[in-house]
Amino acid sequence: MTIEIDNIRNFAIIAHIDHGKSTIADRIIHKCGGLTDREMKSQVLDSMDIERERGITIKAQTVKLNYKSKNGKNYILNIIDTPGHVDFSYEVSRSLYACEGSILIVDSTQGVEAQTLANVYQALDIDHEIIPVLNKIDLPASDIDRTNKQIEDVIGIDTSNAIPCSGKTGDGIDEILEKIVQDLPSPKGKKNEKLKCLLVDSWYDTYLGVVILVRIIDGKISKNMKIKMMSTEQEYFVEQVGVFTPKPKNVNELNAGEIGFITTGIKVLSETKVGDTICDANDPIIKSLPGFKPSKPVVFCGLFPVDSSEYQKLKDGLAKLQLNDSSFSFEPESSSALGLGFRCGFLGLLHLEIVSERLEREFDINLLTTTPGVVYKIHMNNGKIINLQNPSSLPDPTFIKFIEEPWIKATIITPDQYLGSIIKICQDKRGIQTNLSYSGNRAVVNYELPLNEIVFDFNDRLKSMTSGYASFDYELSGYKEGELVKMSILVNTEPVDALAMMIHKDFAQSTGREVCEKLKDLIPRHNFMIPIQAAIGGKIIARETIKGFKKDVLTKIHGGGATDRKRKLLEKQKKGKARAKQFGKVEIPQEAFIGVLKISKEK
Repeated sequence: MTIEIDNIRNFAIIAHIDHGKSTIADRIIHKCGGLTDREMKSQVLDSMDIERERGITIKAQTVKLNYKSKNGKNYILNIIDTPGHVDFSYEVSRSLYACEGSILIVDSTQGVEAQTLANVYQALDIDHEIIPVLNKIDLPASDIDRTNKQIEDVIGIDTSNAIPCSGKTGDGIDEILEKIVQDLPSPKGKKNEKLKCLLVDSWYDTYLGVVILVRIIDGKISKNMKIKMMSTEQEYFVEQVGVFTPKPKNVNELNAGEIGFITTGIKVLSETKVGDTICDANDPIIKSLPGFKPSKPVVFCGLFPVDSSEYQKLKDGLAKLQLNDSSFSFEPESSSALGLGFRCGFLGLLHLEIVSERLEREFDINLLTTTPGVVYKIHMNNGKIINLQNPSSLPDPTFIKFIEEPWIKATIITPDQYLGSIIKICQDKRGIQTNLSYSGNRAVVNYELPLNEIVFDFNDRLKSMTSGYASFDYELSGYKEGELVKMSILVNTEPVDALAMMIHKDFAQSTGREVCEKLKDLIPRHNFMIPIQAAIGGKIIARETIKGFKKDVLTKIHGGGATDRKRKLLEKQKKGKARAKQFGKVEIPQEAFIGVLKISKEK
């Protein structure tokens, strides 16, 4: 059954994390007969175990549904369920480009939150038609009027036709479907034009090779057709064409306005660049489509196996994960303290957590993670600019002109009783306030903050001080010069590269003291005295000492007149301890590294 382009609706579901995107997607799939009652399960579009357990979406998922409207017409609905967490906003951005409209879901018990704003603004930037939906009306705390007012005040979109619904009970789902076919625009493409197609996503399948998710703008794509990737100039034959219903289903062709998948026998994911334009190799187009923001790793840390024999296993695990998540990068790294491992780049801390949890789960690897850090730009005296990921490889300070660090624009939405403590924590993190506005009893505060200050514990602290009511979203704004220094940690006068960190010089003293105190508690005593020092360049800024075990060498000496023998034995012991200190190796347990990670930068 061929359906005209006017009867196709492509839309994304956007919302803050945990506002009910996947649940409403489940209800729509069930209503349109995408799956039978027996096949239905919660979070049907979330394929990973970790997504189900945490109740979050990590990968944007697409599904094609047939819907018969009350006006008697048949429609095709292409839904993209997007992630809500700030770390995966690139998934949202590319999903929006493939659609003409969005359903904005707002939890009627929570109201507008930070990520709601971020996602809506992304949709408005590309002229999306937006349908506001108020979810969770079955809960006693639901307040539809207040939520509508917040949407109007904070976002600025009309809510006179907002639809109240409940993803749990299914109330309001019919109204949403009718609203979609009535209000959302159909795609603008033409079937008879040259093929113009957007590469939305790609992932690796064990049997099919690389599967490419595409949105056809103009023309059509069919089996055995020869296509060309415009960024790489490579040509391929289309082996399979299909759609997700949500189960994969093969079709003969995809026409203008449709979303589906193709396979071309590509085995390497790097050959498919997300945001690329695909055209007909025999009749190519001249101008490619505007791509969208690529994903850039912003947080870097080292991943090391606890057991060094698992290095190869870790390498294979990272390579396999990268097949389905090309947004993180990794390169080999060695550390004198931790052995062989990898330096990995992630989109944020949740992304880091997800990847390390998947490695531990799916590949059974015990991991040690070093302190998360960001990329600094080192401007040298000779005019060169070096990107620094690992603080231990900082060049000699005498050759450095200045150091730049990445900054972000943060949006925090909070009940106004918590505003004072939020402003204090932002000031402690070197933040600059740019705006403050109110919507009822909720404050929307905008800050510019250095990324390295918020990358570790900022979100956790924000949630704990506001009892979970504040929400936080950020985007990278660029680089600024900062008074940054490298703080080295020396154990028994040997620098431990895994504990080196870049830090603002105002915080160096207090953090150095805290790290030394922590290590003193966590490193076990040895036969010799161990000094623990924090240093900036050649200057020691903090020191703690772990006392050595003392053996009583005088126990066998009895009677008087033995002073000389005692002195000789004590001298001998002293020399032995000095030699042990010189040649002895200090074993730093794993707990010590983890303990240092938990130290907050702010005092």
